[in-house]
Amino acid sequence: QVQLVESGGGLVQAGGSLRLSCAASGRTFSRYAMGWFRQAPGKERAFVAAISGSNGSTRYADSVKGRFTISRDNAKNTVYLQMNNLKPEDTAAYYCAGRFNVDEVLVMAARYAYWGQGTQVTVSA
Repeated sequence: QVQLVESGGGLVQAGGSLRLSCAASGRTFSRYAMGWFRQAPGKERAFVAAISGSNGSTRYADSVKGRFTISRDNAKNTVYLQMNNLKPEDTAAYYCAGRFNVDEVLVMAARYAYWGQGTQVTVSA
């Protein structure tokens, strides 16, 4: 069983940047497909970005392409989400997710087995 702990959220002005981190414990991290999702009040959880385990393939939601970058450091058991040029509509709770022994990019929340507790990102206009 892996535990995921997010950090790095906060309050930022529009146009600013934040870097979210998700630290994983447990099994070999390189064998986990990882993803970031977000949920705004009154809305469903939405895909943001995902990265495969070993080869580092990535995929992004159209709304964040060119602004957000997902990366991972398997030696540190950590996945990151670098968020630049933030907009008020990026305000949400951000969750990292993982699934063991899947070497592909997963964009559907239902395919992930493990979830962090979430970290709040608030972007002011």
